[in-house]
Amino acid sequence: MTRELRPFFNALQFMTILPAPRVAQFDADWLLPAAKYFPLVGALIGLCCGGVLIAVSAVWSGLVPAVLAVIAGVALTGALHEDGIADSADGLFGGRTREQRLTIIKDSRIGNYGAVTLIASLVLRIAALATLPPWLGAAALVASHSLGRAGILAAMAMLPYAGNVATAKLTYPDSRLDPAGAIVAVVLTLLGLAWLIAAEPGAAACGLIGAVALGALPALAAARLIGGYVGDVLGATEQLTQIGLLLGVAAIAGHG
Repeated sequence: MTRELRPFFNALQFMTILPAPRVAQFDADWLLPAAKYFPLVGALIGLCCGGVLIAVSAVWSGLVPAVLAVIAGVALTGALHEDGIADSADGLFGGRTREQRLTIIKDSRIGNYGAVTLIASLVLRIAALATLPPWLGAAALVASHSLGRAGILAAMAMLPYAGNVATAKLTYPDSRLDPAGAIVAVVLTLLGLAWLIAAEPGAAACGLIGAVALGALPALAAARLIGGYVGDVLGATEQLTQIGLLLGVAAIAGHG
């Protein structure tokens, strides 16, 4: 059991600010074993955000519940993926050569492209969530956070690492999830989607289409502009997958 608890808690500690038991000690090859649990950690984050949405909706209406639910997700993750989408936008669209783009992405300072993209990411998620009834919004949050982390795995599987391995904050593996790990990740992603699918199958289907369509954009842009992914591109993938799912669900089940 400890062999499986360690990668799960590694994933939890990496993707959230929550403390993890002492069993979660990072070693040189922790990322790949932990990766299959990313969708589960995402679902847990979404469940917390959904709880905030439902609780706040009992007191306030309008935008307040959606704003606080999205803020809860940002706080729980330490703005990990928000940082990624901002840096990716600055680098991919602010540089003219591959080297310039990679240098800008590694720069922690936020530029014009990053600021606008970050604001758009927050506003779109809040706006889409605010159109949904609280319980459906909570289901959509669980699904979007889980699927967003599955999008990270998809980008890592499809693209090579494009950064400088010697200066990377993480050791990104050359290998991919083995079949058993991939099955675990798929099953956990489906569990994250289950509530939404049961509540609104049509909205869930539209949300999945939106998530795939938008979630693929960072990987496609990174493949063309820098030849692969870096950590910030994975963060951008997570954010756009979330946005795509929420917008798709809101298109079918949202109300004015």
